[in-house]
Amino acid sequence: MRICEVCIKMGLTALLVSILIIPGVGLGQTASYLDYDGFTRELRTVVNSSDLVTMESLGTTLQGRDVWMVQVGNPSGTPLDERPGVLVVGNLEGDHLVGSHLALEAIRYLLENALDPAVQTALADHVFYVFPRLNPDGAEAMFAGVKWNRTTNSLPWDADNDGRTDEDGPEDLNGDGFITVMRVADPSGPYMIDPADTRLMKRADPAQGESGAYVLYWEGMDNDGDGFINEDGPGGVDLNRNYQHVYPYWEGDAGPHMVSEVESRALMDFTIAHRNIAAILTFGKSDNLVSPPDSRGALAGEKVPSLTGFADASIDEIWQVGVFSASGGGGRGRGGRGGGGGIYLRGAQPGRDNDPGSGTRPVTAVAPQDLVYYAAISEAYKRITGIENVPVHRTPEGAFFEYGYFQYGVPSFSTLGWGVPAGESGREGRQRGGSGADAAILSGLEAAGITAFVEWGPFQHPDLGDVEIGGFIPYVTHNPPVEQVPELGAKHGEFLVELAGMLPRVRIADTEVTAHGGGLFTITAEVENVGFLPTSLRHGQRSRAVGPTLLQLQVDSDDILSGAAKTATVSVLEGSGSRASVTWFIRGREGSEVKITLRSMKAGHDTITVTLR
Repeated sequence: MRICEVCIKMGLTALLVSILIIPGVGLGQTASYLDYDGFTRELRTVVNSSDLVTMESLGTTLQGRDVWMVQVGNPSGTPLDERPGVLVVGNLEGDHLVGSHLALEAIRYLLENALDPAVQTALADHVFYVFPRLNPDGAEAMFAGVKWNRTTNSLPWDADNDGRTDEDGPEDLNGDGFITVMRVADPSGPYMIDPADTRLMKRADPAQGESGAYVLYWEGMDNDGDGFINEDGPGGVDLNRNYQHVYPYWEGDAGPHMVSEVESRALMDFTIAHRNIAAILTFGKSDNLVSPPDSRGALAGEKVPSLTGFADASIDEIWQVGVFSASGGGGRGRGGRGGGGGIYLRGAQPGRDNDPGSGTRPVTAVAPQDLVYYAAISEAYKRITGIENVPVHRTPEGAFFEYGYFQYGVPSFSTLGWGVPAGESGREGRQRGGSGADAAILSGLEAAGITAFVEWGPFQHPDLGDVEIGGFIPYVTHNPPVEQVPELGAKHGEFLVELAGMLPRVRIADTEVTAHGGGLFTITAEVENVGFLPTSLRHGQRSRAVGPTLLQLQVDSDDILSGAAKTATVSVLEGSGSRASVTWFIRGREGSEVKITLRSMKAGHDTITVTLR
């Protein structure tokens, strides 16, 4: 247990100690984060405790781990796949382990509170589909002897385009159990120590009289002798960058193509097959619940440690080897950044066969008409969870929750799942020259009592000479101390119940039959949406992902003389009791019964029988 001893000597918080405890040794759910085996055992225990829940594997990862899907709902009454559903996905990013635990605790909340009236209604009228740990291979890296922020799954990947895979990963040079950052004194380097907090680094601004004095690298060695450090480590695809919306073409962690992975395909196949899913909640490193889309429909600005970005920049030049850019230069273009300028090879780029002046460009902002619903659900989330500020937020590209809104057409949300006190503002950070995000993250974590930083310490590097090693502790910016998880999970279970209660819910509110004599009748049906949300968001209509509400009269088509068609459509039924009327003029037999059926893709269905008299 050398690493644990190091952690204790460093005075780290319960978060890091809990990360390093071996799971599944009688410690219980609140004692440590759980590896795959421990998590599966706990999940089975919860599932086996109730007839309201089932569990199945929808895929097997490259390392042989199951991708579990848990279904929660009262099996009596309306078939589960015909009810409005909520899809919950955790742990898409391998290093966001808390997401899987919040999903697990939310399931536990639903089952343990099944007799509570609100929960009872949610389980009777809705269904919850939960993928608690979509990326089990990536999550397992958190339990390795050395910790580093690995978001990806286990796909072997030639990240530096040299014909080899995973040959230059990080090394724990100082033996503290973490991969952090190396800073090396160099008068030609672009970075300087931040005078406001000497733990942090900033890019020097010559216009402010500042001179660079350091270069930064990830902690490790140049194992393959190509002049770069840690440019091709283990793992391949970040599943939360592998979906269709704003897919980051040709970025190293986004996969060879959209939905390329066993794990992402399992989730996609399930989602498409279950069109009753009416809302999506993902636990991930982007947020649109604490900070809902603004008046332009855009998400809040990115808040991620720039220190790690500076280390990433040390290997940028590796992408100038091996593949031609669109301008004819030599840039492979990691993230679409080629080395020769010009237009880089990304999707939906202007060109002779893709005139930017013609047609409709892809929508990237939430529709103005949908913002009120995002704001209302955000307020409910903050009221229930008490979360007002998240420690980090990354700009989503290829994220599943954005696919959920922009392509699948339903209200779709992402949350880190926990919060900290507000740190230093971004404005103050910009005035300080660029380390503001780091200062805000660090001050927020420390105000929450979380040790988040390894202090810089000297090390004699065999290639670089005198270096200092330090930086943000892996996992700590996006995983809370584990003792917070049960309460946070229960609050998210409560939020899921409230979210389900806001979903659209259609019913046939009233009917009227008028006899005209001679076997002629008028039938009028009034349908109502008793839920808060409309039967389709505005973008759901635009994307044509959500169909209209259908009202069908169960008579022979030839007996409908005028009025609505046999199957009438209501394109959208607004929420909060909004109604629409449909009228048929038919030929029928006095005293006979006629059935009327109502069906909505996201809002359930209803049936009523009227008598012709």
